[in-house]
Amino acid sequence: MYSTTLADPRIDLVNAASLFYQHGWMVGTAGNLSTRLPDGSFWITASGCLKGELTVDNFVRVYPDGRVESSANSKPSSETSIHQCIYNLFPEAQACYHIHSVEANLVSSLAETGKLPLPSLEMLKGLGIWEENPCCLMSVFHNYLQVDRIADEIKERFSTNPPKIPALLIRNHGVTVWAESTVQARVYIEVLEYIFRYMVAARKMG
Repeated sequence: MYSTTLADPRIDLVNAASLFYQHGWMVGTAGNLSTRLPDGSFWITASGCLKGELTVDNFVRVYPDGRVESSANSKPSSETSIHQCIYNLFPEAQACYHIHSVEANLVSSLAETGKLPLPSLEMLKGLGIWEENPCCLMSVFHNYLQVDRIADEIKERFSTNPPKIPALLIRNHGVTVWAESTVQARVYIEVLEYIFRYMVAARKMG
């Protein structure tokens, strides 16, 4: 079993969930967070847990072969297959965060071809886009009831056409990011939510 220490990566996930809950991005049991361990397994939030009240015991360990280590009363998030897909596609990824925000859902409806054009804001640098007046398209996927189907489409699209930014939208569902650390994943979430708020405000002005 994995011991709980000051270096326990689940602590970062608990703190991130608390922050996102306060922002209204992980209300109730919505959303899921994970972080990968050196052996390729990853901790992911257990299904049905209140995100504003998580503890290190509210996580399930999933191994590369699909084996799950959990207590009798816990099962991994229903969207575990998406996290597995991201970790398989991007070996450098050490964390994967998925939240549900009002703005993410609103802007997802603006994508007509599976791609959402992001405005060329200075904040794009926070996503690794260091270009003048960049053309940045964010991948958007259909929100199938069968989550494995979403994961399959992510794998199919990104295997042949890697995304420009480490993020994707699921239409009328939420945003998912992946990063080389839990801290960087939190940064990506905050940057994207700023951009989404800008896009919603800009449409109101127009």
